Amino acid sequence: MSFIRKLPILTFCAVASAAAVYAQSNAGTIDGQVLDPSGAVIAEASVELRNPITKFSHKTVSDANGRFHFTNVPPNPYHVVVVAPGFAKKDVDATVRTNLPVNVDVTLELEGGTTTVEVEATGATLVENIAVSHSDVSEDTLAKLPISTPGAGLSDAIGMTSPTVVRDSNGMFHSAGDHSQTSYSIDGQLISDQQSKLFSTQIPVNAVQSMELITGSPSAEFGDKTSLVVDATTKSGLGLKKPSGGLELSASSFGTYNEQASYRLGNSRFGNFTVLNLARSGRFLDSPEFMPLHDRGNNGTLFNRFDFQPDQNDSIHLNLFAARNWFQVPNTYDQPRQDQRQQVVSYNIAPGWQHIFSPSLLLSVNPYLRSDFVHYYGSRDPFADSPATISQYRTLTNLGVKADLSYVQHHNNLKVGFQVMETRLHEQFSLGITDPSLNAPCLSDFSAAAQNCATPNPNFLPGLVALDLSRGGQPFNFKQKGNIKEAALYVQDTVTLGAFTFSPGLRIDHYAGLETENAAEPRLGASYLFKRTSTVLRASYSRSLETPYNENLLLSSATGAGGLGASGLGATAVEPLRSGRRNQYNAGLQQGLGKYLQADIDYVWKFTTNAFDFNALFNTPITFPISWRKSKIDGFGVRLNTTDIHGLQVYTSLGHTRARFFGPEQGGLIFNSPLAGSVFRIDHDQVFQQTTNARYQYKTNGPWISLTWLYDSGQVAGHVPDIQTAFTFTPAQQAAIGLFCDGRFATLTSGISSCSGTAGATRLQIPRTGTENDDTNPPRIAPRNLFDAGIGTDNLWHRGEGLRVKARFTVTNLTNKVSLYNFLSTFSGTHFLAPRTYEAALGFEF
Repeated sequence: MSFIRKLPILTFCAVASAAAVYAQSNAGTIDGQVLDPSGAVIAEASVELRNPITKFSHKTVSDANGRFHFTNVPPNPYHVVVVAPGFAKKDVDATVRTNLPVNVDVTLELEGGTTTVEVEATGATLVENIAVSHSDVSEDTLAKLPISTPGAGLSDAIGMTSPTVVRDSNGMFHSAGDHSQTSYSIDGQLISDQQSKLFSTQIPVNAVQSMELITGSPSAEFGDKTSLVVDATTKSGLGLKKPSGGLELSASSFGTYNEQASYRLGNSRFGNFTVLNLARSGRFLDSPEFMPLHDRGNNGTLFNRFDFQPDQNDSIHLNLFAARNWFQVPNTYDQPRQDQRQQVVSYNIAPGWQHIFSPSLLLSVNPYLRSDFVHYYGSRDPFADSPATISQYRTLTNLGVKADLSYVQHHNNLKVGFQVMETRLHEQFSLGITDPSLNAPCLSDFSAAAQNCATPNPNFLPGLVALDLSRGGQPFNFKQKGNIKEAALYVQDTVTLGAFTFSPGLRIDHYAGLETENAAEPRLGASYLFKRTSTVLRASYSRSLETPYNENLLLSSATGAGGLGASGLGATAVEPLRSGRRNQYNAGLQQGLGKYLQADIDYVWKFTTNAFDFNALFNTPITFPISWRKSKIDGFGVRLNTTDIHGLQVYTSLGHTRARFFGPEQGGLIFNSPLAGSVFRIDHDQVFQQTTNARYQYKTNGPWISLTWLYDSGQVAGHVPDIQTAFTFTPAQQAAIGLFCDGRFATLTSGISSCSGTAGATRLQIPRTGTENDDTNPPRIAPRNLFDAGIGTDNLWHRGEGLRVKARFTVTNLTNKVSLYNFLSTFSGTHFLAPRTYEAALGFEF
């Protein structure tokens, strides 16, 4: 066994079996002391830590030595507000951008003496002089977002708060023109595998204290998937003075019920936080029909975070997570007898060690172990499945360790570290075609053989004949195991020189999977603060090694160009999917406008060789990684945030993405639409999207009301080059896109085969005959406006202490807009947005 394979295993076992399990969090701490003008300590002073944009707020009281301590603080700028009887209120700034403790000593002036000018919510304090674009999401915002997707609340929250993220079906999303190229850092643990409920399970939203969504050029600490970095901090019980917890029960449309329970306790030395969530729904996945068919599912998650600080230099932290999804695969009206189902079981163990050597030097070590077990079941009768009977069992296990040293001194904030990881894959898969029309040699007679064909099928794929059960073939069976080994060294510095901030970094990656790659990846960013105008200008460059998706990687790497249909069953010697190389450039600015508004604008250019996406197998949740020769992506993101203006807070996210991909393609199985030959717009491409959320809350914990407006101009759809193609669809497919001819609409039982008058589709933008171009004029989903509304209270009976009652009523898709996420997409299939959904929730907190 090689050293790279031994190191994560030995490190994990050594650390996990120790008497204490040490851990790093991506959050920081703020320490300080409250003094009077003579230098004497002030005990029992009220100290509040808050951010005017995210509404993050923690309170404490100085001890007998005047000391105060805030833990688990997300990276951001903050105000430390100190109040004591007989002294003037004082407000000072503190910024967390490292795991090292930030010291803030506060000297109060006597009341009536020299007054201290408060600095809260001025333009200069609303901006950050850093070189990366990001959005911050607080616990308060997460609690009031109209999250409605069972088992995928984290994806909903990301899609509604980041300007460059476009939401897709079933909890998936596109970030800055890439599909699911996302890395998660959860309390310092890096996860770059898929977190959609189709592949795995997600950490519950009510376990998250805050998120930083990084859409600019990533630091050298992050690799693998870098279009979006989700830096999440979970809730903790450390520092609590008394236990707290809650229970929330909710019911919503489509037979959806949720139970959420949480409990935390702790003191200055230890803390524990636990969340248990249960959900079940009659619309668990986004359906290929507007009203769901065969779409029941359930989800259960258990998350626990344990913290312990034996002394001032060491801390203990352990995250435990277990979850399960079970769901039926939604049917179309063309699949009346199909009964396909899937189960996903996941667990995660993340221990580590954090030790402070000095006020300037900190060591962090993070081992981790996580696994996904996915079981896909076909119908008992194979011919009840249409167009194919499918079964699958696959596992994915990550075992690794990440360690780094953080050093802060004078102008430098330096981090040096390494990460090694092994991903163990096991894939079993079976596929047999049951629909004789899917790959018929003849269009005139589905039962005819190719040699007797009067009208040959131009899209006939000879590679599928051997597995066509309707023509006497046998199921295609695949079984294989594989290991993916990765190692990385990185160094990242942040240098502050006056109004300039520079962020040089270097990452060196070694990837040894089905192919071997080595890459040196420089990262460089710079920003400049114009303090007088509260303006930050920034620019950055990053080079990254983009590794293939691990889910179904073994099978997809065995099929070659054009997938299984082109290569047949003998494609075991084809070239596997190779890692991609990316050059990314970002330029932008952040502007503070008075004391109430922050604006952030960022433009991105990404050039990738071997660009990745997924090939969706029909309308199932089974997808296969595929690669294209290269991609060129550019676009912008704009986010506007207000501070809390007498209870009112508003944010708006705007985005545009141009995503051009270039063939040929490699990998995959069977494609829902013909593959483009050269350059085309992939379904990540969208001209414009925006999300606006306005929320008003009367006093702290009082009644609140929220309104969300979402607009999407429409992603690129599957192969519908002209209206004549739409006439060849089944009646159910025509009804899905709203096909019409002279005012007559297609129905489930009555299709439209031709039209001599005016024809079109209400839910699809179909190019005029002869004008379709895969690059400049592709078919698109029709634009849509969606509105969500919510009303509630965080303290129904206005109780100051003890048991508090919360209530919430939410309506998503207020106007009951009938709209598609996608249609016959090679990359995601066909899925509708959810119809109007009502949800009522009642909660109890103590």
